[in-house]
Amino acid sequence: MLGRVEILTTVAAAQSQAKSKPRVLVPTMGALHKAHGELTKVARERAGADGEVAVSIFVNPLQFEPRSDYERYPRPEKADEDFCRDAGVDLLFRPSIEEMYFDDRSTFVEEISLSSVLEGKSRPGHFRGVCTVVAKLFNVLTPDAAVFGEKDFQQLAIVRRMVRDLNFNIDIIAVPTVREEDGLACSSRNQYLNLEERKQATVLHKALLAAANASEKSARDIVDLARKMIGAAPLAQIDYVELVDAETLQPVEMVRPNSLLALAVFFGKTRLIDNILLA
Repeated sequence: MLGRVEILTTVAAAQSQAKSKPRVLVPTMGALHKAHGELTKVARERAGADGEVAVSIFVNPLQFEPRSDYERYPRPEKADEDFCRDAGVDLLFRPSIEEMYFDDRSTFVEEISLSSVLEGKSRPGHFRGVCTVVAKLFNVLTPDAAVFGEKDFQQLAIVRRMVRDLNFNIDIIAVPTVREEDGLACSSRNQYLNLEERKQATVLHKALLAAANASEKSARDIVDLARKMIGAAPLAQIDYVELVDAETLQPVEMVRPNSLLALAVFFGKTRLIDNILLA
């Protein structure tokens, strides 16, 4: 039997919601899948049986660059509601754009170091949108902790930096990447892939694993190995493959403790990201 989830659609309603118990937030853009299920599971473990798990669903226009997939991003409201009920979510915050942003808004939250590389280089302004909306969600829902997936490793690092720098009294909990049986990282964008693109996209995890198990230790060799494997998939168009320090996200020349191999690859019009810690 489905559980009860309270659905809030306005900032005023969310802010008036009395918080008398621990609250853990899972920020999402909806189109919920099994990776989100793992995030809510971890949130419940942290909140405890007497605490609250809150899920936010907001397709944030500020983090979509021009000519991106904002308009076609999936918004299955009924399925998402059912997902939250099945997952034992207590609060579902699903505001409109008008609720979240004033027409004459002129204030943003921007991290300028970690955001300048990898996704930030390919998607200018993306992380300003992420930081702005996450900060707003923290202010509106006042969670004690928030849960993020490691698939979006750069986002996780940036949110942690924002929380540190702006003194948010919120714990950030990281959850390892959840994958399909064939290794493809779970993503709402996977549903854009046609059958052949979906089949070929499995090369991403294979390339990451090959890099992790390689005897080579130089960044050039590791990156070349991954690029060669990905390039063997006819439909793959590489945006970037980079070896970086997992804390600073700056490039490193050799594999060393806390090294991260991160990549972004197009299959058709669908852009997928993934990563793996090498040491």
